[in-house]
Amino acid sequence: MLRTLSLQLHSAVTGSYVSGTYSIVFVNCPNEHIARDIARTILDKKLAASVNILPKASSLYFWNGEIEEATEIMLLIKTKTSKVHMLSSYVRSVHPFEIPEVFSLPMDQGDVRYLKWLKESMEEH
Repeated sequence: MLRTLSLQLHSAVTGSYVSGTYSIVFVNCPNEHIARDIARTILDKKLAASVNILPKASSLYFWNGEIEEATEIMLLIKTKTSKVHMLSSYVRSVHPFEIPEVFSLPMDQGDVRYLKWLKESMEEH
C-alpha cells in the first residue's frame, strides 16, 4: 500500500511512468461465458481498463493429490496496481472455482500513450 502511494506521488510529480504503477492480472475461467461475464463487470466497475480473453488454454495442475487436466479460458486484465486487491476480491467472490487462479505481475515498461490511456480509462466520470 505504501509503495503504491509513493509510486503514484512520484508519477504525478515527475509526469513519468514508474515501473509497477500498472499490473497485468491473470485469471483462468472454466468457459467463455463466465470469462465474458467477469470481464464485463470488471470493466463496468472501473477495476481495469482492458481485458483480453484468450481461448482454450490447456491446463495441467495438482488437485487433491492428483494431476488434473482442463481446458480453460484465460483473462489478461490490465489495471492500476492500486486496484489489484479490489479486483482480486471481486473475482474471488464471483468465480465458480473453489480456489480461482488470480495473480498479478507489475508492468515494467510500456508505450507512453498506452499507459496514459490505461489511466484515463479507469477514471470515474
